[in-house]
Amino acid sequence: MFAYGSLVDRDSAGRTLGRDVERIWPAWLAGWRRRFSQARDNLACEKTFARADDGSVPRWILGLNIEPADQWPLAPNGGLIAVTEADLERLDLRELRYQRREVTAAVAAEAGCPRFERVITYVARSSNHALRPPSGAVILSSYARAVEQAFERLGSGHGDEYRRTTLPHPAELVDGTLIGDRIPPGNPRDW
Repeated sequence: MFAYGSLVDRDSAGRTLGRDVERIWPAWLAGWRRRFSQARDNLACEKTFARADDGSVPRWILGLNIEPADQWPLAPNGGLIAVTEADLERLDLRELRYQRREVTAAVAAEAGCPRFERVITYVARSSNHALRPPSGAVILSSYARAVEQAFERLGSGHGDEYRRTTLPHPAELVDGTLIGDRIPPGNPRDW
């Protein structure tokens, strides 16, 4: 699997998979771009957050997504994780606003990475894909921090590369407080 956001973190991936993730190999996805273009309805989904500063509940929360972009010059960096079919079923529960997409031909990995027969990633479902952020959309600062830290831990220069290929944030970063929890196992509660 090609991870390009919070799953780049071994602990986050391990919580979802229910096992230790021993290694994540740095990789890139040619012909794609990464953006905060996945929008979830904060009032209707499995986890609802209120703003920590004033208690208001934003309607939309943005998450990372990747999109085909043949002319985009900056291939998003990420990590390859060896997964089984059973692992993919657990990932499907976490990535419920996304669908699997095979990207084997687009992957380039660092030297020393094993060759994977097939590589999938998760892209936002059309019902959750936002070409532009909906009015009033926010990004949870806990999510933004977790992703940046994951890329810092991936190895030298990967944090800077993540920021160069993804930022600036297209919506306000806010601290959130979880107020509605119908979250499936393995799905983070921090964002």
